Amino acid sequence: MNGFLVVNKDAGMTSHSVVSRVRRLTAQKKAGHTGTLDPFATGVLPVALGDATKYIQFLDESLKEYQTVMRLGATTDTQDCEGKVLEQREWQHLTPELICRVVGLFTGDLLQIPPMYSAIKQDGVPLYRIARQGGEVERAPRNIFIHSLVVDNIALPDVTFTVRCSRGTYVRTLAHDIGDRLGCGAHLVSLSRISSGSFSIESALTLAMLEEVITEGRLGDYLIPSHQLLSHLDGIELNESSAKRLSYGIAPGPDAVTRGAWPDDGKRVLLQRDGVILAVAEGTATESVRLLRVFV
Repeated sequence: MNGFLVVNKDAGMTSHSVVSRVRRLTAQKKAGHTGTLDPFATGVLPVALGDATKYIQFLDESLKEYQTVMRLGATTDTQDCEGKVLEQREWQHLTPELICRVVGLFTGDLLQIPPMYSAIKQDGVPLYRIARQGGEVERAPRNIFIHSLVVDNIALPDVTFTVRCSRGTYVRTLAHDIGDRLGCGAHLVSLSRISSGSFSIESALTLAMLEEVITEGRLGDYLIPSHQLLSHLDGIELNESSAKRLSYGIAPGPDAVTRGAWPDDGKRVLLQRDGVILAVAEGTATESVRLLRVFV
């Protein structure tokens, strides 16, 4: 069994525990997820089964969409509802007009300082371990891009908004920064991922639904073939001899191409034979080709 399932993660579970449950339900030895969700978060968690795990690193998940509820008036050490309250401030003076105006400032290219409660490593140690021991270290700001940020509802002190953002964006930090700009502080009380790349909540199964689908023998109806998820990469068709040499780890030369062309910028491409994906590589017509992953 090979392919991707879109799981609608329940709150309270780690992404790792979801994968473990899927592995048991599907009787698969190999399984892995993309795009970790915090335990309190819900929504889209893509899970790869079998040989589909080889494709994870090549997926296009550069665009993600979340719906979230931000609570004004309090900051927490984790920037969400599971953390310890650090400070409380007045929010009653805020108007919907002011809130929408400030939220609108957080679009486009932004610099974001990652939270201490994150898996980012400093000198080989995850930041969350340092934070749990009461420590804090300086973190370099990271470039993120907010494609859109729409306020859906205001029921003070709660503000519901939908955000479309780049990969690597911490939405709880976004809420924290909005609260800081408003002068009252804020933290997340709910977070649901609506989409991640081509994976959407509309095709997602909860674990309870997945168990039912497996019992009914309909798992194949929800399994997404791996090759469908690499359509963002250009394909190059190889001649027969070069295709055979791939299995020995031998990269094709410039004369191996029968259809398509090596990109000038050296970006990733699919190496194919008769339309079947054999490998992912990068290189140009004038430079040596580097095989990133061979599937045969």
